[in-house]
Amino acid sequence: MTVGCVLIPRFSLIAAIGDRREILTGPAALAPEPGAEQSIGEVTGAAEAFGVKPGMSLSEALGRCPALTLIPSDPARAESAWEMTLRRLEGIGAAVEPARAGEVFFELDGLRGLWGPRAENVLARCGQAAGRSARLGGGPSRFCAYAAAASTRRKPSRQGKPAPTVVPGRAEASFLSPLPTDLLRGRLSGLGGRPEDARDADRLVATLQRLGITTLGTLASLPRVAVADRLGRLGLRAQDLAFGIDRPLRPRAPHEELEQSLGLPEAAYSQQLERALEMLIERLLADPRRRGRTIRALRIEARLAGGGSWRTETTMRSATASSQRLRLALIPRLGELPAPASVLTLRASGLGPVGAGEQGSLGDDPCERRRKLIDEAVRQARAAGGRDAVLRVLDVDPDSRLPERQMTLVPRS
Repeated sequence: MTVGCVLIPRFSLIAAIGDRREILTGPAALAPEPGAEQSIGEVTGAAEAFGVKPGMSLSEALGRCPALTLIPSDPARAESAWEMTLRRLEGIGAAVEPARAGEVFFELDGLRGLWGPRAENVLARCGQAAGRSARLGGGPSRFCAYAAAASTRRKPSRQGKPAPTVVPGRAEASFLSPLPTDLLRGRLSGLGGRPEDARDADRLVATLQRLGITTLGTLASLPRVAVADRLGRLGLRAQDLAFGIDRPLRPRAPHEELEQSLGLPEAAYSQQLERALEMLIERLLADPRRRGRTIRALRIEARLAGGGSWRTETTMRSATASSQRLRLALIPRLGELPAPASVLTLRASGLGPVGAGEQGSLGDDPCERRRKLIDEAVRQARAAGGRDAVLRVLDVDPDSRLPERQMTLVPRS
């Protein structure tokens, strides 16, 4: 099996910059997202010359490069542009496995009958679908294909574009041997997918470089017992990657997303935002493309008035088509909005089967049904806002002259 890779460096940074391409010539980096860890995102080549790297803390990055320009991150625009790229690749027959914005893997063997027997021809066609700035690579494994795509910048073709690099079978170890261990950065966090796993992986790469293990060939030559004893499971995975051993591809299933957007006035707050979200819910449920299917997962996206974007995701406990349940789950999330928004978007990222998703019992007592609805509302409110999202008033000292001693708020059972 031959795995192909399309790599577009600094994709999220380019999406956030938009038409201001002159920023790419100077030191610039993606600013931390509101409410997230204070670490920068993708950086330009000029910033890398100062020693600034993605994932570095904001204070350290500004200390190394005081003239660093911080670009407000725009994850909604980057994700939208990347989704269009993925659909263009799927349009030519590729079963894609997106890793992150600007990086996607797919199997080349199934495309040879469409675009030619040579892997280079298939990759060239994929490069046309992805865009002019894409780097292309192929190899027997995912990591080998990524390393091949990352090395294409040194091999321009006659047309001025990077030529695809394809590593033949059983040659992955010799190809990877002279490459730097810095290629492992961002490759080791797939075991758990948690932020702490990504930080542990970055620390492992830094540890390897401090120990003088600067190439993948040096890492591959170490005794496996010593690697396990000194570096643990992440060290063993890094050594597997140095040998060219990686997990098989897991292409995404074809899916359809429903989306509704609404422009907002500059001072839209509180009730105006809630009313706008209610309108988006009604529009989403009335969308004919839904075809009666229930909704399982939703995403609220907002384009901030001062630049950048914000988003949050909500997964329903059970798929539903009830506007009331969707409002109860989504409206509390508007409190997380970090700044005034100019555009509010509601996207159904996961659809369920046709129907209500729940089957009620016959002859249900109206009072019991009302109690169940209240309990469901309490559960959803706590899932969105925490344990203290729903409280009840408890009489403590009704005869006290001090109002604050007469009653208190306790979590509703």
